[in-house]
Amino acid sequence: MARSLRPVGLDFTGSAPFRPSFTARTAAPPEDVYRALAEEVEGWPQWFGAVTLARPAYGGAGREVRLRGGVWFREKVMAADPERRYAYRVDETNVPGVRALLEEWRLTPAAAGDGTEVRWTFAADGSAPFLLALAGARPGLGHSFRTAVRALDARLAERRWSGGR
Repeated sequence: MARSLRPVGLDFTGSAPFRPSFTARTAAPPEDVYRALAEEVEGWPQWFGAVTLARPAYGGAGREVRLRGGVWFREKVMAADPERRYAYRVDETNVPGVRALLEEWRLTPAAAGDGTEVRWTFAADGSAPFLLALAGARPGLGHSFRTAVRALDARLAERRWSGGR
C-alpha cells in the first residue's frame, strides 16, 4: 500500500527524531563518487547490496528505488551539488509507520588529498514502533553503508584501472 510522506527540507538532517550519520573513505576522487551516486542511479544495485532496482524518475528530478524484501520508495532529489552533496527525500513508500525520510550523502576530499570521505545521514520520523525499530537497526544501517562504500570503491578502482570513466 502506498503511503505519502510529509515533505521535509534539507534542514531535516539536523532536526529529525532519528538521524544517524556514518562515515567511510574511498580511494576514488569526489567527482567519481558523485557520478556514481547522482548520475549513474541505475548502477546502485551493483554496489549497494540492499538495492535491487534504482532508476531516475520525473525527468531526473527523482528516483524510484526497490530494496530486498519488497520495500520501495519514490524519491525527490533535494540537492545535487557536484562533488559535494547528493540528497533525496522519500515522498512515497510502502513502509508502515514512517512519516518523513531524507537521506544525504556528503563528499569531502580526504585529508591526505587522496580519495573521498563519504558521510551518509539517514534522517527519519515516524510512529514510536517505527522509530524503535530504526534504533535497533542502527548498527545494521552502518554496516550496510560501510559495505556499500567499500563495494563502490572497488567498482570505481576497477573502472580507473581499466581506463573507464
